[in-house]
Amino acid sequence: MTIRYPAPLRPGDRIGITAPSSGVPDDLRTRLEVCIDHLRQRGYQVVVGDCMDGETAVSAPAHSRAAELTAMLTDPDIKAVVPPWGGELAVELLPHLDLAAIAASDPTWLVGYSDLSTILLPMTTVTGIATVHAQNLMDTPYRIAEPLRSWLDVVTLPPGASFSQAAAAHHRSSGHDSWQDNPTVEEYTLDASGTWSLLQPAGGDIQVQGRLIGGCTETISVLAGTTYGDLRAFAADHAPEGLIVYVEAAENGAFTIARDLWRMRLAGWFDHADAVLVGRTNAPDVPGFSQHDAVRSALAELDVPVVVNVDFGHVPPQLALINGALTDLTVTDATKTITQHLR
Repeated sequence: MTIRYPAPLRPGDRIGITAPSSGVPDDLRTRLEVCIDHLRQRGYQVVVGDCMDGETAVSAPAHSRAAELTAMLTDPDIKAVVPPWGGELAVELLPHLDLAAIAASDPTWLVGYSDLSTILLPMTTVTGIATVHAQNLMDTPYRIAEPLRSWLDVVTLPPGASFSQAAAAHHRSSGHDSWQDNPTVEEYTLDASGTWSLLQPAGGDIQVQGRLIGGCTETISVLAGTTYGDLRAFAADHAPEGLIVYVEAAENGAFTIARDLWRMRLAGWFDHADAVLVGRTNAPDVPGFSQHDAVRSALAELDVPVVVNVDFGHVPPQLALINGALTDLTVTDATKTITQHLR
């Protein structure tokens, strides 16, 4: 079966906003309005759902969050759904989310990262619909400079288009902006340099092709070995070309990340991988064992290239990665590029 891509977003289209995990507290409502206004200034209509409360860990009961997300993803008038951000308990939606109804509908773009990976991943693996791992709504006003692309750039591309991105020259070293103090901020502070590299430098130049799939290690590792995260089945059904699997650590210590990656490996996550991308992270090391050691523990023995410090996840700036997209990856001393084909 082929991957199904939603129609390109066009000015005048409606974008749905709902919080499948954490909502937005009162002290960040001004930032939320700035982000909504940003979309409207780009020419889109915005529909805000009821599941947005940010005063507790989740925006609403699980069945309500799942029902609202399902309704938006099956509404023919809504062309994209962009939650404000992730959170902690998106996994609660999975027993209630109507993936059959979503699969039977015209596909809708779903965009985000972090805990939203818990939904992005099964949306693609179970239904075959492409999803976008990229900035969430609260990050959308930030400018994404070349050689990277924002999600708004990518979802407007015509059917069958290809787009390329490359390693960023700079990234944010630590911390985050205070949206309470500066709700209109739209420039990242990129104060550190660095680039993609091979976990095993002796591996030589890399040029591989496969279909992208992955997300946040802490959340998608929970799906390993379940129907929601069956990468063996996804490869058989949708990716005869093989897979390019991407993972990134948000905040857990290196030992926990190592165990998460081992859980994924033992569940067959990397059996059909032609390469593995590991996002740059500020997640903590532990004494004598770093985040790169965690990756080595689980992935160094795989007979595929593993590329680390790639620009996606919780350290800005972020590549726009399309789950399901046929992708060419090139990593040499001179060139570090990723080209995605919407076919």
